[in-house]
Amino acid sequence: MARMIAWRVPQIAATLAILSLAAFLAIGAMPGDPISLAMMADPRLGPADVERMRALHGLDQPLLLRWWAWATGVLRGEFGYSRLFARPAAEVLWPALRGSLVLLGTALALAAGLGIGAGMLAALRPRWRGAVDAVALLSQALPAFWLGILLIILFAVTLGWLPAGGAPDAGGVAEAARFLVLPVATLAIAHLAAYARHTAAAMAEVLRAPWITAARARGAPESRIAFRHALPNAAVPLLSILALDAGALVSGALITETVFARPGMGKLLTDAVMGNDHNLALLALLLVAGTTLLATLAADLAQRGLDPRLGREG
Repeated sequence: MARMIAWRVPQIAATLAILSLAAFLAIGAMPGDPISLAMMADPRLGPADVERMRALHGLDQPLLLRWWAWATGVLRGEFGYSRLFARPAAEVLWPALRGSLVLLGTALALAAGLGIGAGMLAALRPRWRGAVDAVALLSQALPAFWLGILLIILFAVTLGWLPAGGAPDAGGVAEAARFLVLPVATLAIAHLAAYARHTAAAMAEVLRAPWITAARARGAPESRIAFRHALPNAAVPLLSILALDAGALVSGALITETVFARPGMGKLLTDAVMGNDHNLALLALLLVAGTTLLATLAADLAQRGLDPRLGREG
């Protein structure tokens, strides 16, 4: 595993560097820049003022030199300012990333737990397979925004049990958990279908293996066969799904964050792009990409821990 980490970390760094360069060049090739927008907002600025401001911010330099200056600054921990929020970019990024990780980590844990449990039930008790497939198809077919609105109408408006959205200003862990219930339930329901169906298929295949038959012949109880033998082998492909979901949801939970008015990376990235906040958009993009790559690395390490043959084959 140490050799794999030593090999993958430079790959992740190179990928992030290439991605940032491509995004920087694409943004730089677009018409308009922050100084031009400032000139449009303040008609008192003349051409001389604009040129002086462009030179002050380095916008008169070639794109490659500007990217190099920006990248080296990021490596030194200098993230610059957000033009959209008029604050240091780090003060905007870290709360959004923390909020997304709490929301998505809880939702993925719940979705994986419920989905794997339902898939195991379908594999071990074939008569329940139809019911599990029906629930999985229903959850997969429900649009996240529609499900979120239904949950708000039922639990926030009609029953008044939970807040409709937002984030608490104070109140501790219990109050923060109340605000998390509905968005977590929305994401978990929308994503448990993949875990249920893949677990059912993988478990059914493993349970037909000759060594499972041999374990039963030796008198091993079904619970031991299911949890000690079948599930670890069936979990290897599920880890790839979990890693991809983690990366996709960090940037793709925009709908859920919008419905429940929760600050997060998805909404922040969209606001930065729409507001022409190029520095904040680039930093948010790198954070999302880095989270995806690290989640994939963690899944690969966990797969090799469950199945040492993967390491020998690599």
